[in-house]
Amino acid sequence: HLQLVESGGDSVQHGGSLRLSCLLSGSTMGYYAIGWFRQAPGKEREGVSCIDNTGTRTAYADSVKGRFTISRDTAKMTVYLQMNSLKPEDTAVYYCAADYGGLGGLRPSPYDFWGQGTQVTVSS
Repeated sequence: HLQLVESGGDSVQHGGSLRLSCLLSGSTMGYYAIGWFRQAPGKEREGVSCIDNTGTRTAYADSVKGRFTISRDTAKMTVYLQMNSLKPEDTAVYYCAADYGGLGGLRPSPYDFWGQGTQVTVSS
């Protein structure tokens, strides 16, 4: 079955940039919409961004619009989250998730498969 592995998390200063990667294996990437979620200590998991299975439709949480960009490279079986102008409130564990045959969205419920997460820490 599908497996997802995130990478790219790090500690950066306010205003810095990071690019997260989500590597898919075990299935055909074109079947899945992919979402990025994050969870900070003591908070619920929240949707950050998503991209549909064709790569033509994307969505972003209001808190990251204009700063984050999601993209997918089918040949590399990878979905990226480019994060610019990072703020301390972006600090969280970031997860990617896959929705088989669906449109994804910014809620966790449709997603069938999840990665293990990667830590992003933004200092002020």
